[in-house]
Amino acid sequence: MVVTSMRIALFTETFLPKVDGIVNTLCHLLDHLARRGHESIVFAPSGGPNYYSRTRVVGLTGIPFPLYPELKLVPPVISVLDELRSFKPDLVHVVNPVSLGYVGLRHAHRLKLPLVASYHTDVPGFAVRWGLRLCYRPLVRFFRWMHNRADLNLCPSTVTQRELQAHGYQRVQVWTRGVDSHLFDPRHLDIQWRQRLTEGEPDKPLLLYVGRLSPEKRVDWLAPILDALPEVRLAVVGDGPARPQLERQFGRRAVHFTGYLSGADLAAAYASADVFVFPAANETLGNVVLEAMASGLPVVAARSGGLLDHVIDGETGYLFDPESQDALVDAVRRLVEKPETARSFGRCGRAHILSQSWEQVLDGLISQYTTLIESKGPASK
Repeated sequence: MVVTSMRIALFTETFLPKVDGIVNTLCHLLDHLARRGHESIVFAPSGGPNYYSRTRVVGLTGIPFPLYPELKLVPPVISVLDELRSFKPDLVHVVNPVSLGYVGLRHAHRLKLPLVASYHTDVPGFAVRWGLRLCYRPLVRFFRWMHNRADLNLCPSTVTQRELQAHGYQRVQVWTRGVDSHLFDPRHLDIQWRQRLTEGEPDKPLLLYVGRLSPEKRVDWLAPILDALPEVRLAVVGDGPARPQLERQFGRRAVHFTGYLSGADLAAAYASADVFVFPAANETLGNVVLEAMASGLPVVAARSGGLLDHVIDGETGYLFDPESQDALVDAVRRLVEKPETARSFGRCGRAHILSQSWEQVLDGLISQYTTLIESKGPASK
């Protein structure tokens, strides 16, 4: 069986209008599939657009997850078999499968379709951060069971791949992430943006955080940095359920919250900062870190998770003990006190990331799709 054009059905627990790394990756994928002449359909929780570019989006009613209200869980007992048969997919890809992902898994097995599952979020690790340590092992077993029913499992980093394999996950390959190094580029430094982000003090050292504002991201860990280094300014780009609490917690400290930014505005925010700080400790990768590196920023990140594929300690940034706020403060202090070192790390980071184009990464994924379809043979549709 030789594959020329493909029809890909994607089941995702999260999609527009929600903004996060998974949605960003999916949008790049859908655009790329269209450019390469492939057809796609997305099954997602309702509330978003009916189409994204040329891709039809089938919205399904979901129930807000109590610990994370922005995540809507579509009941796993629903059926979209008629929609799937009508589309006639060559392959099903379940993205971060939980409940709707299980629907996709069930239907793929029913129709004898090749099944890909991609692992994006360390939900068991987040459960520990949420104070639900007793849920850790049951969650590991649940996600392992789900993923081991797929023909191919994808994860975003070699670190995550090794962790999953150690937990008994099978058929795990790396699907890394790309970055638009033309959009995210140091040349987009904008003095007006720096004025805004520093709240009128552009000569002060400027730290930047970009990402969702939720408890597991540990943005609150940045407050001790401002206490220890009063000359430093911090810009927080993003939004989420923790924002009101964070704004209260940071109080009178020198912090500017921008809300979500995208496109040229986001690129200018990156390029106008001095150091990128990312305190989360359970990241399977972190798209924003790649964008920061492409923008020429040195990175301070926890010594854990998928970031270790890209943040090289003492070369593209500093890594800190993931459970030590003092170590985080010290890492930032070293870059603030030695701006030439920070700039050198930023140049090294951009050089490292230039080969990580979305085109290259997504062509690799299409190649994995093709290999799997060819190996499985024609499906029963």
